[in-house]
Amino acid sequence: MNKHLTYESAYEELQQIAADIEQETITVDQLAEKLKRAAALISFCKSKLRQTESEVGKIIDQLGQEG
Repeated sequence: MNKHLTYESAYEELQQIAADIEQETITVDQLAEKLKRAAALISFCKSKLRQTESEVGKIIDQLGQEG
């Protein structure tokens, strides 16, 4: 996966893949590759969300301890 990939760019790419599939603008030959890419992007996004959730939780815990 691209080291410079962001959640936003991954999400945009996923939206484009979904639109291409819905509009049937990709060939059957491209479909498997697009689905593999989509699976990798979904995994990346899930990981990024879990990481962010953990970081936010830690910050909230720290703020609660300070008060």
